[in-house]
Amino acid sequence: MFVCICNGVTDAQIRQAAANGCREVSELTMRTGCGATCGSCTDMAAGLLDEYHAARTQTFELPLIASAA
Repeated sequence: MFVCICNGVTDAQIRQAAANGCREVSELTMRTGCGATCGSCTDMAAGLLDEYHAARTQTFELPLIASAA
């Protein structure tokens, strides 16, 4: 789906930029042009970046097993 119509940037391109280390919308704009024209897409782009990185940093607690002494 297109997130930035003005510059033709898709959600897949934003996720790819996030996978390559992009964390801020300003950096995303430099890499892809997303948000550089009218800026109406920046909230959605920021949400996609946040969503991507939140999924990557999610921790899962493992049960502790007591050692047999």
